[in-house]
Amino acid sequence: MSTPLPTQGVSAAAATGAAAPDRPRGDWAHGLDALTRQDPEIAGLLLAEADRQARGLQLIAAENFTSPAVLAALGSPLANKYAEGYPGARHHGGCEVVDLAERTAVERAKALFGAEHANVQPHSGSSAVLAAYAALLRPGDTVLAMALPQGGHLTHGSPANFSGRWFDFVGYGVRRDTGLIDYDQVRALAGEHRPQAIVCGSISYPRHPDYAAFRDIADDVGAYLIADAAHPIGLIAGGAAPSPVPYADVVCATTHKVLRGPRGGLILCRAALAGRVDRAVFPFTQGGAQMHTVAAKAVAFGEAATPAFTAYAHQVVANARLLAAALAAEGVAVTTGGTDTHIVTGDVSALALDAVTARARLAAAGIVLDICGLPHGTAHGLRLGTAAVTTQGMREPEMARIAVLLGAALRGDGPDGGPRAAVTELVRAFPPYPAHI
Repeated sequence: MSTPLPTQGVSAAAATGAAAPDRPRGDWAHGLDALTRQDPEIAGLLLAEADRQARGLQLIAAENFTSPAVLAALGSPLANKYAEGYPGARHHGGCEVVDLAERTAVERAKALFGAEHANVQPHSGSSAVLAAYAALLRPGDTVLAMALPQGGHLTHGSPANFSGRWFDFVGYGVRRDTGLIDYDQVRALAGEHRPQAIVCGSISYPRHPDYAAFRDIADDVGAYLIADAAHPIGLIAGGAAPSPVPYADVVCATTHKVLRGPRGGLILCRAALAGRVDRAVFPFTQGGAQMHTVAAKAVAFGEAATPAFTAYAHQVVANARLLAAALAAEGVAVTTGGTDTHIVTGDVSALALDAVTARARLAAAGIVLDICGLPHGTAHGLRLGTAAVTTQGMREPEMARIAVLLGAALRGDGPDGGPRAAVTELVRAFPPYPAHI
C-alpha cells in the first residue's frame, strides 16, 4: 500500500518518479515530458500535487477535478495570445482565432443557462462580482447581502475586501429555529435601508435560495438583484438546482467548483445590461483576457451540456444528501438538517472538538475539507462538498463509508489514532485521473 507524500520538503527526484506504476498521471500528464526535461523541480511538484489529490478524500466544497480536455486547453498555445477587448474589437492584431474561441464560449454559456448575454472573461468569481458592482453601483451605494457570519462571501461586504470599503453593506441572516434564510428580515431590511442592489448567494448555505422572493423584494424597493451563484452554477447547468437567470439582473459565477471547468469567473445578465457589464470587465476592472482559460471554459460548457453531466449533477446532490444523513449519525450536527446542494456544513462541538482541531485530525487521516463560520455567533463548523468525489465515480455506498471514516478520524479511532489506511484503500479504487479516461 502506497504512503502519502509529505506536504513539505518534496524533492524533485522523489516526486517525479516516472517509473512508479501507481502514479496517477493519466491523460493530463502526456505533455509533462518537456517540462521534466526543462525543469524537473517544477515537474516534480506537479506530480507531487497529483499524488496528493489522488491519495486522499478531496471534500473541499469549492474544488473539483477538471477533465483532461479542459487541462489540454489550459496548456495550449492560446496562453501566448494578448487579446484586450472583445471579439471583433481587440486592441491587438492576430486575434481571429481567439475571437472564435471566445464567441464559442459565450454562445455555449448563453445556451447552457438560457441567458441573454454572457461575459466569459472574468479571472475569478470575485472578479465577476467586482465587475457586477462596477456595472450597477457607485461608491457609497447601499447593498443588502447575506452577512458574513451567516455565510456571506468576502465580496459581500467584508471590511478587508473592496466591497466593504467601497459600499455600505447591510447584512441579512438565517432563522435560529431552521437555519433557513429569513425572508421576512430581508424584506424588512430592504424597506428600511432602500439598497441600490440586493445580493443573494453564500459560500456555506446548503439550501436553494428563493430567487422569486428575492426578485419580489428587489422590485418593491427598486433595487437591482445580483445572484452570486459561484457554488450552485454547476448544479444549475445540470438541472439539479433552480436557476437565478430568469429572476436576477446579473448572475455572477465561477467556472470551477461543480461546473468542473478551469478556475475562472462568469457573468450572465440581461441584454439591456450587456454593454455596462462588458465595460465593467474590460477596461474598468481587468486587462487582457486569458484566452487559454476562455477556451477551457468553452470546453467545460460543452461538457456541461451533455446528458452525462446532467446525471453527474444529480448524483452530486444525492451523494451530499446521503453524506449529510450519515454524518448526523456520526454525531455531527448538520446545519438546516440536511442539504439541497453539494454542500454539507456541520457543528462538531457535540464531539468535544473545535473545528480547527477537527480539521487537523481529518487531514491526518487524508480527509481534506474546510471550516466555516456557523450562524448566530456559534462556534465554527466543518464545510464539505461532494463534487470532486462524485467526479471520481463515488456514489451513495461510498458516501456512507466516508461518513464512517470521518467519524472515526474525529474520535481518534483506529491504528495510530486514525483511519488513514482505510481512506487510502477507498480512494485507490477511484483515481481522479486513471491511465485511460
